[in-house]
Amino acid sequence: MPTTRSLAALTALVLALNLVPAAAAADPAPLLRFNGKDLTGFYTYLHDHKYEDPDKVFTVVDGVLQISGKEWGGVVTREEYSNYRLIAEFRWGTKTWPPRVENARDSGVLLHCFGGDSVISGHWMQSMECQLIEGGTGDLLVVAQPEGTRMSLTSEVRKGEDGQWYYQPDGAGAVVRTFNGGRINWWGRDPAWKDVVGYRGPKDVEKPLGEWNTLEVVCDGDSITNILNGKVVNVGVKSSVTKGKLTFQSEGAEVHFRKIEILPLVKK
Repeated sequence: MPTTRSLAALTALVLALNLVPAAAAADPAPLLRFNGKDLTGFYTYLHDHKYEDPDKVFTVVDGVLQISGKEWGGVVTREEYSNYRLIAEFRWGTKTWPPRVENARDSGVLLHCFGGDSVISGHWMQSMECQLIEGGTGDLLVVAQPEGTRMSLTSEVRKGEDGQWYYQPDGAGAVVRTFNGGRINWWGRDPAWKDVVGYRGPKDVEKPLGEWNTLEVVCDGDSITNILNGKVVNVGVKSSVTKGKLTFQSEGAEVHFRKIEILPLVKK
């Protein structure tokens, strides 16, 4: 079994020693900020319509980026980023689309995106994903081509009764495991989770439908830390990719973003 320093210790470093948290100091000037007016600094890509958007999947209304979810794809940064802190404020809308009309509302933020826009399923790039999905926001996914560039992410995890892997924040009873694909569930995801619209688990950190959530993702070298509404929900280390674009997904459910900021890391 490979060894690494405790991810619980890493989490503590991220939040207390190494990086300056949002509440501790004024934020530095952003590397990129959604301006609330248009998609300056971003472009859009869709499965069927590529760089065109005739159905207005992506619109900016009253300072809010509204993603309808009707067609799979995403809003993509024009530049690549590394060593940053993403702050995104999001909420779910009510609309869902086939084939996920009755399924959990689903989206995500793809980190360190590289390669062609259509490499994954015809509409996304290879990446490390911070999952946005009802009941599972904060999960980490390795989004890799089966025959593509070998990708990996390591985490301190426990195996649940359902056979899935869950991030273990205190390290108790955990193993250090490297993932070349698939999902690292956030620590409190309900093992009885069902892919049904409106799903909520007993430990969910995400707020109820229609309320705004604050997602922070800290990408520090080869580590990725997901923080939802002020709570660390997942940590991965030894990421095989540490730089790339970011994509805010359209994946069958309406989702709104009123704030997107990419900030350089501030060291004490």
